Amino acid sequence: MKTRTPPPPAAPASVPEAADALLRHFPAEVREAYLRVVTSRDPAATDTLVLAIVADHMPRAEAGLADDAKLMADLGFDSVTIAEMVFFFEDLLKVSVTNAEIVRVRTVADLRAFVRHKIASLPRA
Repeated sequence: MKTRTPPPPAAPASVPEAADALLRHFPAEVREAYLRVVTSRDPAATDTLVLAIVADHMPRAEAGLADDAKLMADLGFDSVTIAEMVFFFEDLLKVSVTNAEIVRVRTVADLRAFVRHKIASLPRA
């Protein structure tokens, strides 16, 4: 009887070059979260990614990232910084964000929910 050799394990997923350029300065767990977001739409990974990006763009580093924290009043974001963060999300996740959508995002929880909604529209990798 001939025994079957199991297939080799799949190569670990890697961050695409364009995303790698954006995520290069983030720790490994954020890069791993990105991979889980685009491959499985993992909600916990989405939160990890969103919170890391918010923290990276946040003008007031000492402010906390509580769900009820207001992006402008509590965390010190202004319209330019919010636009930069939105462009980052668009480039990283290959999604489009309209001005009408982003003006409804006021808190960290709003942003987490918004990004989860956008990720739901992504094709599976």
